[in-house]
Amino acid sequence: MDVMTTTAPALTRADGSPLRVLVVDDEQMLTDLLSMALRMEGWDIKAASSGQEALSAAREFQPDALVLDIMMPDLDGMAVLQRLRQAGDDVPVLFLTAKDAVSSRVAGLTAGGDDYVTKPFSLEEVVARLRGLMRRAGSATSGVEDPILRVGDLSLNEDSHEVERDGEPIELTATEFELLRYLMRNPRRVLSKAQILDRVWNYDFNGRSSVVELYISYLRKKIDAGREPLLHTVRGVGYMIKAPQ
Repeated sequence: MDVMTTTAPALTRADGSPLRVLVVDDEQMLTDLLSMALRMEGWDIKAASSGQEALSAAREFQPDALVLDIMMPDLDGMAVLQRLRQAGDDVPVLFLTAKDAVSSRVAGLTAGGDDYVTKPFSLEEVVARLRGLMRRAGSATSGVEDPILRVGDLSLNEDSHEVERDGEPIELTATEFELLRYLMRNPRRVLSKAQILDRVWNYDFNGRSSVVELYISYLRKKIDAGREPLLHTVRGVGYMIKAPQ
């Protein structure tokens, strides 16, 4: 797996120490991938593979945020969250769920969760959601609090998911937004199709590079149509975004 590159400002605790994130999922490969991605943000990471482990780890580790799978073999994520809240622990929680049903999302948020991502997801998305959660909870600070990425006259707000070019709002689908965010976090850097598949789609995507070409074309129609292009193809290598000279 390629190393994640980000231009987003580093987040820390108010005293400058690393933020702590507890990752809970019974899939070992997934917790390993998430832990690796979050450590690259400079955060202190602890992993748990069951609900009971999560409760013990939360008491000992005192995390600033929790990444919590809803479906687990002993205590599910809802039960873990309920026990944490009953104990007075208001740690921000990002749910991982394989269920795409609206009812499961609503149930998680009603139970006291703060946000959710549906499997399969991109590692970039989880990192961005956690950054937003911890900023809003007041547990994180950075030298730059601005959640807006900018390339030329294009801006993307990682918290509100609003995108504008030269002040004109641009409506993007969730996948288009994640693709644009990844490109904008790496301005003037050529990203291969393999890198984009790994970051924007999911960790076990079957490698069909044609989907990248398709979504780049979607973005071009929305971002570059009738304007000086920001999105560029480097033939035989990949794609990049850069401001006009």
